[in-house]
Formats: sequence, structure tokens, C-alpha cells
Amino acid sequence: MKKTNGLLLVFTLMMSLFLAACSGSSDSDTSSSENEGNDSSGSAEQVLHLTEGAEIPTMDSSLTIDALAAQWLGSTKDGLYRLGKDGETEPGIAKNHDVSDDGLTWTFHLRDDAKWSNGDPVTAKDFVFAWQRAIDPDTGSEYGPYMMDGVIKNAEEVSKGDMPVDKLGVKAVDDYTFEVTLKKPIPYFESMTAFGTFLPLNEKFVKDKGDQYAMEADGLLSNGPFIMKEWNHGEGWTLEKNPDYWDADKVKLDKITVKVVKDTASAVNLYETDAVDRVGLSSEFVDEYRSSDEFKVEEEPTVFFLKMNQNSKVLSNLNARKAIQMVVDRESMANVILNNGSIAANGYMPQNFVKHPESGEDFRKINGDLVQSDVDKAKELWNKAKKELGIEKADLRYLGGDTEVAKNLDAYIKDQLEQLDGLTVKVESVPFKVRLKRDEEMDYDIENYGWGPDYIDPNTFLNLWVTDGGNNKTGYSSKEYDALIKKAGDELAQKPVERFEAFLKAEKMLVQEDAVIAPLYQRAKAQLWKPYVKNVTANPMGPDYTYKYAYIEK
Repeated sequence: MKKTNGLLLVFTLMMSLFLAACSGSSDSDTSSSENEGNDSSGSAEQVLHLTEGAEIPTMDSSLTIDALAAQWLGSTKDGLYRLGKDGETEPGIAKNHDVSDDGLTWTFHLRDDAKWSNGDPVTAKDFVFAWQRAIDPDTGSEYGPYMMDGVIKNAEEVSKGDMPVDKLGVKAVDDYTFEVTLKKPIPYFESMTAFGTFLPLNEKFVKDKGDQYAMEADGLLSNGPFIMKEWNHGEGWTLEKNPDYWDADKVKLDKITVKVVKDTASAVNLYETDAVDRVGLSSEFVDEYRSSDEFKVEEEPTVFFLKMNQNSKVLSNLNARKAIQMVVDRESMANVILNNGSIAANGYMPQNFVKHPESGEDFRKINGDLVQSDVDKAKELWNKAKKELGIEKADLRYLGGDTEVAKNLDAYIKDQLEQLDGLTVKVESVPFKVRLKRDEEMDYDIENYGWGPDYIDPNTFLNLWVTDGGNNKTGYSSKEYDALIKKAGDELAQKPVERFEAFLKAEKMLVQEDAVIAPLYQRAKAQLWKPYVKNVTANPMGPDYTYKYAYIEK
């Protein structure tokens, strides 16, 4: 979620659909101080002003699939665990947990002082309801089955309608004891519980609101650091400190305001006039501000690539897909078009994300470059594909974003692709919410797409592409690939070295052999941050940033 992370953004830097998860590194902290014991200036107004490049599609945690929603859900709600300093999990509603010897039963002990913003206590029943709702096929959640199938006992059977939702392996032992039974040992399950799909829901409130739940600010409940007080669709939203939050003493900000600004120049102007405290920079602004003390670059474990719809006659051809992989000059794209610290991606797994459990070597370094930019070779493969398809010309629809930077990048990629003789690419720039829908319906030929981790494990990237996977949406189906991912999740689950090797093989199959995607770049963010904003932490998954401990010091 990707964010993703989907798994999942500052959308003025957003070039394409980024699901679920967010990304970043602790190097982006605006203060080096620790979370505990921070204090803010007694005289400074504790208000943080931000921009985003798009509207939040939905704040319903059962239905969200994007990083923008993940950010603001993570700011207004606590799950069992949440992300704290350096992106590490820290206690949320769960004080702690126990795991059975076989790794299958997780018992979470909940705090008894957590409340919803309407005064109701947060209990184990709120987690049972939320998790059952997310897996219920009547809900239509993408992430419920994606995150729970094969992980929680009976999840797959429930999501397919073969079992009732009350058979899902979750139980409220009592008001403050929540028990989860897994289908198999999941070594990274604690980090999964910090993801948006697993946030609790107040059943009475959700049912009372009906189809108006999470559609407006008054259709939301908070149990986290902040409450969404205003939500002016298309314009922005306002969060205020939650006075009844169980950890309210640690929250220094009184308010966060967010404006929707799609144009980078307009956002930079707001920053220069002190109307906002952070701005994402597109390439034309990077050189201007690179020497500024307020300039920051964050490398993220987020990879962008071209999805190719194999239901298209042209893209059903392997040589056509390989030609598209090879024709784009990724180095120039990263260094000139983006110019924000992003690096060319010659594989799918991001660098500096996961390491071999024995040698400690980075996954990306072990697998090396799986694609190379080679226009002559690309043209050769393209001509071969045309002969195999019996065509001379091809028209492909390219699904992209409607922000200024997205349009610039998509125009560059269009020019690169049209180096292939007879290929015409029609770029369709649409709002983010429309892109989510069109991706779900596979209404595209080529799509500029991004993925960040939902948890810290190679599986969060590689299990996307199993047959009929909720986030596959390419028509790709390989029994061999499916078997490899299943093996990594089942019989190799407690054999870390062999499991890692299986993932290495899966990436080579996905990119090098089957050319399912065309890697583009690993994202970095070039930004300006006001120096008085302290203690904001960037996360490797889930919400892009943790604002719980942020404060203003002037």
C-alpha cells in the first residue's frame, strides 16, 4: 500500500499512483532530539501548515489503498501498534503482546485508558469488527484480502465467501484482550498491525453513519493524536489535537492545516511567504534551493515502474514488453527530469530496504541490474514483436497523473517510448481518485505506478504479482511465480536464508524473464522544511510521516 506501505505522499512530487505505503528514512528528521522528553517553545504557536497535491480519496480504513489516506489515518488513529522514532513500531492501543511457542497465536493486551473522540472506550471488539469488516466480501476491500489472506486463519475462505466472517481468526477474549490466530508463522506480523487496514473501528458509529461513514469530517471518529475537524473536499483539511488521546501529553501540536495545491510554483510561493512549513520541489526548483539550509533530500524504499496490461494485444507479447523496459533512459529521467535525489531503478526491489539474513548484503546489490537501457536492442525487440503480432503500428493508452510534475515526467516517458517505430502513446492525465478506479478496472494499457512497503520484508513487494492478486491488475499469471511466492510464505517461513533466496529468484522472474513491469526509479523527495519545525520523523512504511511528537520552536 501500497502504501505501501501502497504499502504509501507529498503529491507535488507524485508522478504516478502510489499505493499503501509510505517511505523515507530517519535522515529526514527535522530534529535530532528523541521523542521522549521533548518540549516546545512556550511562546510559539503550535500549528503546522502543509500542502498536498491531491484530495484524500477516502478515510475509510477498510477501503483505503493509497499513501495519502494512510498518512492522515495514521495521524488520527492508533492501531495495536503505531510507528514512532526511526519508523520503529511502538505501543499504540496494545500495551504489549504474547506469542505462542508455535508462532500462531498472538495475544494483545490493550490499554484501558484509550477512548474514541465520542467518549466510547476503545476495546478488543473494535478490532474484531474492523478486521472482519475488511475481509468481508460485501465490503469490497482490496487491502483486507491482500493483507490477511494466507496470514490470518480462515481469512482466504472468508474473503471468498466460503465461510462467514465470524470464522476469521480473531477474538475479543475480554474488553482489553485481543487474540489473533495466524494461518502460519509471520515473523513481521507486529509491523503489519501498524498498517491502516488493521486500525480499529467503532461498530455502532460506523453502522449509524451507513454510507456516509468517513465521507466528511463529522463522519469520522478518532482514537489517535489528532482529530479531523474540517474536510473541504478539493481544498484541504484541518486536524486538531485530540484532548482525550491516551498519550495526549506527548502531543505538542495544537493544529495541522493542509491545503490541496497541485502546482509546485504555487506551493513554493506559499512556502516563501511563510504560509506553509514544508514544500516538495520539482526539478526546476531543486538547483535554485539546493544550497539552502532548509533543503532536505529523503531517499525512500519506494519504486516507480510502468505497469503493462497484458490484456492488451500488443503488451501480451513478451518482446514488446522487453522493448518498453529497455527504451527508457532512466538515468536521464532521474538526474535531469526528476532532479530530486531519485535514482534510476534497474530492478524492482529498492536498495537499502532488506538485507540477506546471513551475509547482511543488500537485496538490490545481490540481484544487481535486471534491466539496462539500450535503445538499439529495444528497437530490435520491438520489430521482432511487431512481426510476431502481425502489425506495423500500435496505439497504447498511458495512464498518468494530473499534477504539474506528473505531466512533465509522463511527457518524457511518452517521447522515450515513441522511439519505437510505429508506436503512438496517448497520455491520459487524470486526478488521483480517478486513477485508483481505473487501475482497479484495468482501464489502461501502460500505467505509471509506484509501490512502497506495507511492512519490512521482501514479500511486501513480490507478492503483488501472484495470479489474481488484489494489486496485480496486469493480467500476469505464472504458476511458477505463484508457487515460488507460496513456498516462501509457507514451508520456508522459518528458514530465513532459503526464503530470501526464493525472493531473489522471484524478482528475476518478474523483471528479467517475464518483463511484467518496466522499472523506472527509486524515489527520493527534495523538499524545503522550515527550521522551526522539530521532531517530524519519516517512515519506511505506512504514513509518510509521524507528527505525534512534532512541535514548533521559534
